[in-house]
Amino acid sequence: MMNKEIKIAIIGLGYVGLPLARLFATKYPVVGFDIDQERINELRSGHDNTREVATEKLQSVLIQDDPDLNTKGLYCTTDSNLLKSCNYIIVTVPTPVDEEKQPDLKPLISSSETVGNILSKGDVVIYESTVYPGATEEICVPVLEKFSGLEVNTDFFVGYSPERINPGDKEHTVTKILKITAGSTPEIALKVDNLYKSIITAGTHLAPTIKVA
Repeated sequence: MMNKEIKIAIIGLGYVGLPLARLFATKYPVVGFDIDQERINELRSGHDNTREVATEKLQSVLIQDDPDLNTKGLYCTTDSNLLKSCNYIIVTVPTPVDEEKQPDLKPLISSSETVGNILSKGDVVIYESTVYPGATEEICVPVLEKFSGLEVNTDFFVGYSPERINPGDKEHTVTKILKITAGSTPEIALKVDNLYKSIITAGTHLAPTIKVA
């Protein structure tokens, strides 16, 4: 895989994505993407109405005028074209359950289509959305391949690190929960693990496969 400077995209800026984006932005250039323009406007003004990220912490990493990301910090946008410069793309969209208590994978599939459209060779797509074992490989990867025209583990790679956040819990925040990581090849698994290790003080646990994670 090409050794480019790390640039991270976070897809979905809810209670999982925003704290993660804020944390990564203390060390790396980060594009935060969400389809909700009101949410983006709110975050660009420096406020998080979900109160997962304190105002001063959010404002300390916000970048207002450098979508090319030449420096560490967080640039929030609804423009998926700005994701093209990123080589680590982390999907943190919600997976709600429907009336039959089955997981509604529409947000996951839709975000995979968005990512597929901007994927470049060498990129790593990491899923944090909570899904049943096998869903990443069986549902998300085919969508990525279809929309990008690229092949997994040849042109791009996939990682998985299930989110374990309780909304509103100010004690067990993202840095304080052991992070499970996995990748589609042993080399990529290590890259994904090292990426999270650089920000998670509680440490990480590298699982043998994405399915196990």
